[in-house]
Amino acid sequence: MKIALGYHIQRGAWGGGNQFAKSVVRVLEAAGHKVVYSLDEEDIDIILLTETRRRSPSAAFTAAKVIRYIIFKNNNALVIQRINECDERKNSSYMNSLLKRANYIADHTVFVGSWLKDLPLWREGSHSVILNGADQSIFKASSRSYWDRTQPMQLVTHHWGAHWMKGFDVYLHIDRLLSKKRWREKIDFTYIGNLPRDITFKNVRHISPKSGAELAMELAKNHAYLTASMNEPGPMHPVEAALCGLPLIYRSSGSLPEYCNGYGIEYNGPDDVEAAIDRMLVEYEIWSDAVKSYPNTADRMGQGYVKMFEELLVNRTKIVSRRHVWREPLTVLLNHLSVR
Repeated sequence: MKIALGYHIQRGAWGGGNQFAKSVVRVLEAAGHKVVYSLDEEDIDIILLTETRRRSPSAAFTAAKVIRYIIFKNNNALVIQRINECDERKNSSYMNSLLKRANYIADHTVFVGSWLKDLPLWREGSHSVILNGADQSIFKASSRSYWDRTQPMQLVTHHWGAHWMKGFDVYLHIDRLLSKKRWREKIDFTYIGNLPRDITFKNVRHISPKSGAELAMELAKNHAYLTASMNEPGPMHPVEAALCGLPLIYRSSGSLPEYCNGYGIEYNGPDDVEAAIDRMLVEYEIWSDAVKSYPNTADRMGQGYVKMFEELLVNRTKIVSRRHVWREPLTVLLNHLSVR
């Protein structure tokens, strides 16, 4: 089959969406399928809409182009919208409506986390949940560091985005904790990635953004992983850490519990993160052993997409017959007038 992926893959460190695109292309091509990045060809079987913001450098095409393709070029292509964003993630006020507007043309919606299904960002109907997975040939536990209890536990986190919602309330709290001798004797903490312009750590080690093998090598130097991100749609960062063999300390927010439950310790925020860290210090061996079976690999994710595509194509005739592109002319127009 031929799949049009609506994502321009970026070089270097570029966040979880970029890692998704690289991984799913690798799995699809290994299975003998062809992936294209435009809507120029007339025999596309599947259109995977991944970005609704036309100004995004990663957007290969948006919903407006998909609508025109279906109307004027190939009515037999099936349209799947992958939803991995929401307003709740960054306290924005436009993303949910933009996603819901684009969802008008989707024959099927795939979410990167079950939590997203309950938000007002889609029109409901045929849908799946496929969790993100990282490349297990890069992120692997073979080179990880084990904590032998003779030194402070090395904690780490990493983010491409520098938004406050990535968890800086907790990271700054840990930075303050590390000004106290009793905490410096327990832990060290490293932040890999971009920082908001107004934030400078005093005690947390800061490393510039990394990706791929360089990131995996940096993660493997540590003993456990702590994420404080809020309202994450489908986090890639704890997936990469878990595959590197790092047990997780994760915030009870967004899709983090769905990705992390069973492989670490949950907490709510600055008020109880200290207790979660203390618990990891006590239970490290338990969680270090549990994370060895972490399942969210790129291969598993990619196979999920292949299976979904194949199942939809079996029912293509029925799906296309009930599609009525002009059922809401105003929505068609609004998709073309979107300024974002």
